[in-house]
Amino acid sequence: MKAPILNSFISVMKPKFKKTLSIIVILCLFSGCATLFKQKSRTVAFDSDPQGAEVYINGNRMGKTPMPLCLSNLKPVTVTFKKQGYEDKTYIINTKVEGGWVVLDILGGFIPVIIDACTENWYNLDTNEVKVLLDVQRTDNESKKIS
Repeated sequence: MKAPILNSFISVMKPKFKKTLSIIVILCLFSGCATLFKQKSRTVAFDSDPQGAEVYINGNRMGKTPMPLCLSNLKPVTVTFKKQGYEDKTYIINTKVEGGWVVLDILGGFIPVIIDACTENWYNLDTNEVKVLLDVQRTDNESKKIS
């Protein structure tokens, strides 16, 4: 009794399964590996010595150290640390091409290479932590003594 029911269920599900599998295969062939699987953002931890410095990302105040921030992997980021009585410090987080994604795309064919190159999904931020040592701000009298 159970075999005819099971067979009819399989025969009904087979076309849907084949269609779903076909769609997945087509998407994989016409998409880059990084576009499909790579995270688009990364958490970066910011800290300073002394702590409590204001963190600016591309000119926008984001908070005070220590703090984590979720940043896009696609573009370089300029980070500025500011604290009363200390010199401002600027740090640039660059992006780099992740070689593993390039290799996977090449193995997948010409189209994945073009897609990931155009969408810039090969790129990743080059660090996940930024810690700076802030220098005490000098007064005009201290600058003249050094000269």
